Amino acid sequence: MGRGVLQIGLISDTHGLLRPEAVVALRGADLILHAGDIGKQSVLDALAEIASVEAIAGNVDRAWCTLPEQRSLLVGDTPVVLVHDSKTLDPTRLGDVVVCGHSHRPGIEAHDGRLWVNPGSAGPRRFSLPVCVGWLVLGDGPPRARLIPLEVAPPRSRARSVRPR
Repeated sequence: MGRGVLQIGLISDTHGLLRPEAVVALRGADLILHAGDIGKQSVLDALAEIASVEAIAGNVDRAWCTLPEQRSLLVGDTPVVLVHDSKTLDPTRLGDVVVCGHSHRPGIEAHDGRLWVNPGSAGPRRFSLPVCVGWLVLGDGPPRARLIPLEVAPPRSRARSVRPR
């Protein structure tokens, strides 16, 4: 990718579900990075209709895809590492930005001289964690990121009503 400001859409842990809210939130991206647990090829195909996609396999993807579990990319002039579980990051992979998933917990942190971004889970809701995607802006200054919580319907209650006798 060339120079200039790049708007990178970030998504992870779709687990086979690409929500329409995520599609809307990622429109306008120059590139989309999927940090694993994709779930099925149709998720990547739908994302590719928005922008070019770079993706890695997560632990639920091993049976159906041959994507690597970690990748180093040069996005514009910025080295970016894509890894599903940050705890498995190969220490020889260097990047100014690390994009990860796995925990379903969205977050942005700066440490070790890197910007670490977990866009959270955009797929099925897990516990009370938010459904979320992210944006990474590269160029015109240091890398910066933001999280975009998705407004989705609350999960259906599994509780059954019981009538007194």
